[in-house]
Amino acid sequence: MPSAHNLFRIARYFVVSEEELMMDHNDFRRNYEPRSDSYIQGPMRHLAFAFQSEPNMLRRYLGFYFSHFCSPSWPKKIMRSLVWLSEEDGYIVSHSYERAYDDNANIRQKTRYAGLAAYREGRIYIIEKAFSEDGFLSETILFTAQRQKVQYLRGMTLGVAAKPSLEPYSSPTIWKKIPEKITAREAVSATGIFDMNSTNIDPIIREFLINDADKELL
Repeated sequence: MPSAHNLFRIARYFVVSEEELMMDHNDFRRNYEPRSDSYIQGPMRHLAFAFQSEPNMLRRYLGFYFSHFCSPSWPKKIMRSLVWLSEEDGYIVSHSYERAYDDNANIRQKTRYAGLAAYREGRIYIIEKAFSEDGFLSETILFTAQRQKVQYLRGMTLGVAAKPSLEPYSSPTIWKKIPEKITAREAVSATGIFDMNSTNIDPIIREFLINDADKELL
């Protein structure tokens, strides 16, 4: 059994976690052994391995969330989108849906995203592509939950504003796990844009975004 220091060095060299080095041999092989039906060659293999390497560390985070953040497209507002994390062929896949209405400006915004999630050193990385004419990319980095029960995930999101032009921006983001009793129809209906002081926004979420939005939103 290597010392704690050497175990850390081994894990860092092979780009795995120390916990995974202690996994059962068969479980470890199942996670890392290349499969003929999904093995990717060429430059894309670097990203493919990054997103396929640690599904075990993310399985406790699978499910539906409300994602909250601030966007220059909607000044002084909070955007709430719907996110679904699931496992598919050894990858953790993300699907997101956001919508926003502005009757005064006659704006109807609906965007769907799909992407992949990876775990590295206590952080969750999510990169998504929009199903839109522009097909822009976004990235979210979240801190892992400190408690056994996952309720809130906090971090930062980076993307481009849908209006008035595709301007890059970053914003604090906070995800809240959606209880299983909430139906899909109810979850979709709860997405949208909200005033900062809206009673529909969880006070924990509002405090996080208000305290960080002014100094982090670029």
